Amino acid sequence: MIDLRRLQVLRSVHQHGTVTAAAAALHLTPSAVSHQIRELARELQTPLLEPHGRKVRLTPAALVLVKHADDLLARWEEARSALEAFRAGASGMLRLSGFPTAMALIAPAAVLLQERNPGLQVTVRESESEEGFKLLLADETDVLLLTPTDSGPAPDDPRFDQQPMMSEPLDLLVPADHPLTKKKKLALADAGCEPWILPVPGTCDHHDRAMVACAVAGFTPHVAHHATDWSAVAALVACGLGISLVPRLTELPARYELVRLPLTVEPVPTRQIMTCVRRGSRQSPQIQQALRALEEVVEDRVALAAAS
Repeated sequence: MIDLRRLQVLRSVHQHGTVTAAAAALHLTPSAVSHQIRELARELQTPLLEPHGRKVRLTPAALVLVKHADDLLARWEEARSALEAFRAGASGMLRLSGFPTAMALIAPAAVLLQERNPGLQVTVRESESEEGFKLLLADETDVLLLTPTDSGPAPDDPRFDQQPMMSEPLDLLVPADHPLTKKKKLALADAGCEPWILPVPGTCDHHDRAMVACAVAGFTPHVAHHATDWSAVAALVACGLGISLVPRLTELPARYELVRLPLTVEPVPTRQIMTCVRRGSRQSPQIQQALRALEEVVEDRVALAAAS
């Protein structure tokens, strides 16, 4: 028998490349990580690390073990889910994470969960998608809302179970007196000559999403100002310094005179919002309840947006 926690530590060393980096991801000290791997090697009676210059690397035997680690840990999550079924998900702790604007979905879902299960302790943590994957692997969150990025894990990554939740349109954000508000049919290309407000490249995936959308529409936007926080974007747009694209469910400060213009001419830019859990854990009663609550919130928000 082996300790699955030690197997997870070995997988983390393989993923991050060094003991020090794995220790940081797992919130352990490097000496603790080394100790866990030594104990795992003793249990298996097989060396798992070998010197490589001034560092160490996984032995061929360790690499073979890592290939099986994803399946072993996924089966363990399935076993945990089956055991939790006896408790019906009505008590314990449920941890939800997501990117900043996803809080508009996660927060009301957390309220629904606590109202329906007073014994269930629900905690919420804001995290960008890349950090959220690390939280899942470190068993520090249970359900993650994310938007796919080029640097994220592939959809078939054996460590995760990623499923689409909704496709969210991006609207054009303009000042209340902007000429584009008078157009009955609006294409993104109609904003091609406007000054734009976008995040600094490399700081937020919304920058890349907006640039791709503009390229598909046939133009490269002139970025006059940079801002990441939606309150900052709203302030700049309201003062007439430029326009921007904003996800439809993003809440903006009511004090600014702004208009969100739905784009009606194809192609309409969108962003995908996904749910992600550790592979094997999706059937957990608590996680099932969380996913249902999120689906209800999404349905309400979509209906409200359609009505307005």
